[in-house]
Amino acid sequence: MKYDVTVIGSGPGGYVAAIRCAQLGLKTAIIEKYDTLGGTCLNVGCIPSKALLDSTEHFHNSKEHFKEHGIDISEPKANIKQMIKRKATVVKQTCDGINYLMKKNKIDVHHGVGSFVDKNTIKVTKEGKATSINSDKIIIATGSKPTALPFAPFDKKRIISSTEALELSEIPKHLIVVGGGVIGMELGSVYARIGSKVTVVEFLDNLIPTMDGSLGKELQKVTKKLGMQFYLGHKVTSIENKGKEVLLKAEDKSGKSVELKGDYCLVSIGRKPYTEGLDLKNVGIELDKGKIVVDDHLRTSVQSIYAIGDVVRGAMLAHKAEEEGVMVAEQLVGQKPHINYLLIPGVVYTWPEVASVGYTEEQLKEKGKAYKTGNFPFKALGRARASMDVDGFVKVLADKQTDEILGVHIIGARAADMIAAAVTAMEYRASAEDVSRMSHAHPTYMEAVKEACLAATANRPLHI
Repeated sequence: MKYDVTVIGSGPGGYVAAIRCAQLGLKTAIIEKYDTLGGTCLNVGCIPSKALLDSTEHFHNSKEHFKEHGIDISEPKANIKQMIKRKATVVKQTCDGINYLMKKNKIDVHHGVGSFVDKNTIKVTKEGKATSINSDKIIIATGSKPTALPFAPFDKKRIISSTEALELSEIPKHLIVVGGGVIGMELGSVYARIGSKVTVVEFLDNLIPTMDGSLGKELQKVTKKLGMQFYLGHKVTSIENKGKEVLLKAEDKSGKSVELKGDYCLVSIGRKPYTEGLDLKNVGIELDKGKIVVDDHLRTSVQSIYAIGDVVRGAMLAHKAEEEGVMVAEQLVGQKPHINYLLIPGVVYTWPEVASVGYTEEQLKEKGKAYKTGNFPFKALGRARASMDVDGFVKVLADKQTDEILGVHIIGARAADMIAAAVTAMEYRASAEDVSRMSHAHPTYMEAVKEACLAATANRPLHI
């Protein structure tokens, strides 16, 4: 079989790359080792976690807020098996949608492990049977997998990764979470909402440490209301499966030790690029700390082979992989697309949500950049009071001389959707005053962005 382009991996980067290649008139194939398309994101990541986050938030609201809204119901019960079942339905619908898109765009799908024979030939192996594909160009989009602690490998029973955390058949009595990043906080909040005691152990001194420090502090404050407990600045030294419980030992920076016992331990310390089975040595592609090295055009050291998404440098985000898939596809037909990596937003889907784009305050200080700050709390918004979502704030960072927006950091209701407006403004090099003078509908959460821009540009917010 001969193709113009073959994509290895069908996650958001891979399937989007394949679709864009097909749209541009290239004969395209995609290779996927599993039976379903969609990769980690659709099957065991973004989509199923959001399904559970939404289900558990509904439960939490029914228990904590319905009465105040004037909705009287009997005591709700969390049915974890039904939540998992609904999640599976959402996953299936989404993956079926990818199958439809492959057919619509006339993309050939090959199931099996794709490995390089040479720079234009891929062997696809499934159940011991192999077929060969010849392709002018190849895009590697094989994604990533959870990182385990070297002294505590995943046993998938008590010491679990995010994959197993999305499939539990019981509500943990005590879930210990190692890692206070995006995955740990999202899944920790899922189970805290439905009655689990949740304890987060984080090596650094702040939650979601890759984001602006103020966001992590606020997230800790609001998730404490769910009963979540935190051991920040603690290094895990051992995790043992004791049969019906897990024993975790950790110590703080002074060497003081702590022991925690729980029925499950979720290890969420990050993810690592997945290149197993590719046989990269056959084409001379080398790895740097597990990642495939690419140039600014996402081309590897082999001219006909590109790589995108989690398997290359940069943030491990589905939307980053999608943008890279489109970029490679368009380059193959002579177009000149561009990605501004600074303006790829990051989101944490707790409630309230956390979203961020551009420079953090810590980064600006490190650069020695003169900046000004504007803050506005959600509790000052009429819309937030109406919905009882008063936790959080919007923080805008702007250049002290030019007033250009350098970063926007939001923790609050619908922050995940709101951040798109910040990305738009920054892509067009808007100033804080530009945004502050645009009309924002009232009452909306987006008014907090306008007010934060007013605070940044002239220290004159209207509603505080």
